[in-house]
Amino acid sequence: MKDTDSSKSRKIKYDQERSNPCLREQNLTFKCYDKHNYNKEKCENQINNYKLCKSFWGHIRTQRKREGIIPHLPEPEERERIKAEFFEEYLKQSS
Repeated sequence: MKDTDSSKSRKIKYDQERSNPCLREQNLTFKCYDKHNYNKEKCENQINNYKLCKSFWGHIRTQRKREGIIPHLPEPEERERIKAEFFEEYLKQSS
């Protein structure tokens, strides 16, 4: 029965990661809230990081939708590569 529970929790975690590319940032924000009794000022960095993450993946989703790429939100396995490509291009433009 433990194996079944373990595989269910892995599936739930994967499903959450799949639908929320900012799950890690969200969890860090919630942990900060818990640690600092929901004092937003003390969690400003985590909140801003989460907002930036949501904005980034919203942009990617819109771009992929416009280009007809399905799924509109990349699979978790693709996301690191997509972020790396984006930042590489961003750094080229900034130079």
